[in-house]
Amino acid sequence: MAKSNLFRIFSLIALLAIAFLLIAASATKPKLKIELLGTYSTGIFDQSSAEISAYDPINQRLFVINGSINKVDILNIKQPNNPLFLGNLEVNSDGGAVNSIAYKNGILAVAVANKVAQTSGKILFFNPEGELLNSVTVGALPDMVKFTPDGNKVLVANEGEPNEDYSIDPEGSVSIIDISNGIKNPQVTTADFSQFNTATLDNSIKISGPNATVAQDLEPEYITVSEDSKTAWITLQENNAIAILNIETGKIEKLVGLGFKDYSKYKIDASFSDGKINLASYKNLFGVYQPDAISSYTFQGDTYLVTANEGDSRQYGDYKEYELVEKLQLKSEAFSESIPNDLGVIKSLGKTDSNCTENCVYERLYTFGGRSFSIWDNQGNLVFDSGDDFEKITAEKFPEFFNSNSSKNNFDRQSNNKGPEPEGVTIGTISDRVYAFIGLERIGGVMTYDVTDPNNPFFVDYVNNRNFLGDPSMGTAGDLGPEGLLFIDPSNSPIGKALLVVTNEVSGTTTIYSVESLSQKLWLWVLPVLVLIIVLGVVLVKLNNKKITETA
Repeated sequence: MAKSNLFRIFSLIALLAIAFLLIAASATKPKLKIELLGTYSTGIFDQSSAEISAYDPINQRLFVINGSINKVDILNIKQPNNPLFLGNLEVNSDGGAVNSIAYKNGILAVAVANKVAQTSGKILFFNPEGELLNSVTVGALPDMVKFTPDGNKVLVANEGEPNEDYSIDPEGSVSIIDISNGIKNPQVTTADFSQFNTATLDNSIKISGPNATVAQDLEPEYITVSEDSKTAWITLQENNAIAILNIETGKIEKLVGLGFKDYSKYKIDASFSDGKINLASYKNLFGVYQPDAISSYTFQGDTYLVTANEGDSRQYGDYKEYELVEKLQLKSEAFSESIPNDLGVIKSLGKTDSNCTENCVYERLYTFGGRSFSIWDNQGNLVFDSGDDFEKITAEKFPEFFNSNSSKNNFDRQSNNKGPEPEGVTIGTISDRVYAFIGLERIGGVMTYDVTDPNNPFFVDYVNNRNFLGDPSMGTAGDLGPEGLLFIDPSNSPIGKALLVVTNEVSGTTTIYSVESLSQKLWLWVLPVLVLIIVLGVVLVKLNNKKITETA
């Protein structure tokens, strides 16, 4: 009877323990372990010597744009803790900038601008050994190149920036290079924006170039593509908009204005002259998202877009969009809180009379960027914004170097001008969870969010391989100015773990992190405990049955 009672007690305890372990494992928010593995340094400071990277999973090589010499650095990362420089890929750019790079199915695509950036650029195609396979002509200033997931097409964002005095302003466009018949037989079509020259646009789409048509003013920056390779979304950074491209028809179907961020609902450090961290809300102050990089993923059959809301201002010759608040005349009753005088704002927006050109009065102020990342649905409707997370997190982590610049360790210096300045973003899936990795160009480092459910993202981690006690110009300050982020899936990784590659243009460094799920490790701990409980239960059952038999 004693053993029978023991068995009943154990069974109850075992059931409770199993229930507790299962609830604990399922209720714990997924966590990641992001570990620095290795860094390759060009040793070239503040000359864009590490910009955008691409990965060859077969040969386990990274291709990294080295803008300081207009070549592509080739790195062996078979041992990611010790990336090795193999040499340069010679790109005959004729003095034009090498801007972007992408790799798929044994083909490396390199975007090269013309020496006269306002004229047509090229996309060069190489094999993994660096042999030139072909080249095609695309639009003015190809700034980003992207393969479609099916590998049949290559998309190019042709930014079409004006020249220094704005006397020449080429149209922005998107080139579609069809390579389905082989790299020797490419077909190039161009999607332009001319149909919007006479269209009524959303009032949050910023068209501001002097005497520019809409097609001239729109500047494609970055591209992401749907999983079925039929649709692309292109950020138009300076214009605060996203274009939706039908890849099959080659037509831009829609321009989406991204609206404005209300800083009466979020906090912002809007000044560096006060010499302190001062996160505050302001009535009638708005952020203009102006995203740079864009990525995408699928949730419940729908595509969602993820943007890094950097912000950007135009300045060409005598033309500039940026102005300090102290230079403007404000409508006093519109601002219940005193807007810092050193905050940089967009001088073409917020006037009481939109047609005013001199001695204008401002009733609203608009500052560059959103200091955040956002998630949008496939029609460009805002689903989520990280709000003021980035400044709050960096203020907590690095209070002595909050909103530092990327080239100097100067506390608070970027507060009046885009703050941490999120620029790059990439998406990765680990253990059935989807993560967004966002690079902060100024203070540095990478923010990681779980975005599996686009309606309920949450912060996971912030890593920053920057040494604020080092001297940036002497190469002792670690990683500075993250420009590009690249996620390598575990199935393609040389070590079987997901990798995150961060290319840092100011420090000229390429840094590799491993990324693995701690939640998976929790299950590895829970399962043996459950097995042990089951084994003990079986032993007690046998002991109990034996006692019953002996008693009978």
